[in-house]
Amino acid sequence: MSSSPFLWSIREYMLIRHYSIRTIKSYLYWIKYFILFHDKTHPESLSKKDVERFLTHLVVERNVSQSTQSVALNALVFLYSKFLGQPPINLDDFRKASRQRKLPVVLTKDEVSLFFRQLKGVHKLMASLLYGSGLRRIELVRLRVKDVDLDHMQLQVWNGKGGKHRLTTLAPELDSSLRAQFDLVESLFQQDTKVAKYSGVWLPHALARKYQSAPYSLGWHYLFPSSKLSIEPGTNNLRRHHFDESSVNRFIRAATRRSGIRKQVTSHTLRHSFATHLLQSGADIRTVQEQLGHADVKTTEIYTHVLNRGARGVRSPLSDLN
Repeated sequence: MSSSPFLWSIREYMLIRHYSIRTIKSYLYWIKYFILFHDKTHPESLSKKDVERFLTHLVVERNVSQSTQSVALNALVFLYSKFLGQPPINLDDFRKASRQRKLPVVLTKDEVSLFFRQLKGVHKLMASLLYGSGLRRIELVRLRVKDVDLDHMQLQVWNGKGGKHRLTTLAPELDSSLRAQFDLVESLFQQDTKVAKYSGVWLPHALARKYQSAPYSLGWHYLFPSSKLSIEPGTNNLRRHHFDESSVNRFIRAATRRSGIRKQVTSHTLRHSFATHLLQSGADIRTVQEQLGHADVKTTEIYTHVLNRGARGVRSPLSDLN
């Protein structure tokens, strides 16, 4: 984190208003970059044209994606309209990113099996939920004990992308592994509640206010907790946070190396594979859309392109040669 008093004040402003740590880090990165791009000029001294020049620079010089440019734009809108309290500005005179969406990387079922043979314990369970339930990485680590419904074999996903809630399938094969994970969480819960300064698990501000005993309830604790207690940023609350997102990336990369799979495998590759294999097995696209939590079915249709390319869609003329 920068030692800049200005950036620290933005951080404190966001912490007090309960912005997520991910959002705080992201916005501070782009605000700092914006200030450095303009030779450390204070944002109050910069104009609408300066903001648009920076957004154009991201596309022309850094070749960023549409989603990355949107995050930078959101950070600057927050800076001016929320933090600095300036009237909304109409930003329209800048080069907009329009990079064509890439086809997703998808593993074959044999590759998925090979990948899982490289994992064990909690890492195998986490990867199994990414592939078996089509979760995003952040949805996985934010799962709480109460979100797992073994009676109906489903997961409750709260506040997914776009703030949407959904239900998604749960493989019966994970029953025993999940029960073992419940036991682990309960063991840590019993330890933590004996610590005098323990403040319970973190809850969004509105929920913490509505359900005041929930932070000390086992059901609200994270399904995949961190290995140790820590002080919550911006407060003096001692809590046990969830498993670190970046650690998910690390164990997936390590398993991929051990497997010898040459594709670039990430947590999202497992989600892509979930969707593609569902369609292969005969699931209709609307069902897959609901399972993934896509607002628009057009987003889900990218997986039909994966299924229809190559020999599945068009017969190569090479195959007709003697």
